[in-house]
Amino acid sequence: MSEQALITADQAQPEPTRAMVVTPMQMLQVAMERGADLDRLQQLMDLQERWEANEARKAYVAAMARFKANPPEILKGKHVSFTTTKGTTEYDHATLADVCAAATKGLALVGISHRWDVKQEAGRITVTCVLTHERGHSESTSLTANADDSGGKNSIQAIGSAITYLQRYTLLSSTGLAAKDMDDDARGAGKGAETITASQEADLQALADEVGVALPNFLKYLKVERLADLPARNYQKAVAALENKRK
Repeated sequence: MSEQALITADQAQPEPTRAMVVTPMQMLQVAMERGADLDRLQQLMDLQERWEANEARKAYVAAMARFKANPPEILKGKHVSFTTTKGTTEYDHATLADVCAAATKGLALVGISHRWDVKQEAGRITVTCVLTHERGHSESTSLTANADDSGGKNSIQAIGSAITYLQRYTLLSSTGLAAKDMDDDARGAGKGAETITASQEADLQALADEVGVALPNFLKYLKVERLADLPARNYQKAVAALENKRK
């Protein structure tokens, strides 16, 4: 067979599988045309809903992969310094506006939006960040804390401060992003310093809840933005500080 004949024969072959995939919706249409009973139609409709949900989930995962391939940079642009009877506390952090400006722009480019749900129960505030893909799949992250009554805030200000804090960190947690220092990404903890393990982080969070210490206040005391950033060498000091609150 000549080369031209081989090319012609190859071009005559049908396209593989993609066009041959039968979706639940196509099956439903065929069933309706053949007069299927209501039970059969309901089964196919349920199958279609599950299929659409799975396709939406896969689209969300793919979108987040594209987002992570080129993540936005969030800088700790605000410096905080205050003095109490215990001494002076200083740290840098990214404001909620900083986080939103960077994260939401990057999310929008891959078809994902966000919102927050806020609940208050028994004096505890829970903020949930919900990320939703344009095809409908959603995933959420929740954090809970007491009202932030540090610095002489009134009750409304204390609630607002805690909500802002939780909004910032639920959005960071949901997107897997972390803020960077303006000029030295390792400032404060020491470049290359080993941080606490995930288990130690969970233990500190549980102990803080047990002794009634608000996480924002505890982080200010530790001079870190989140527990995961705490140098391992300071773990026992953090535990001791919380245990002192029990007495």
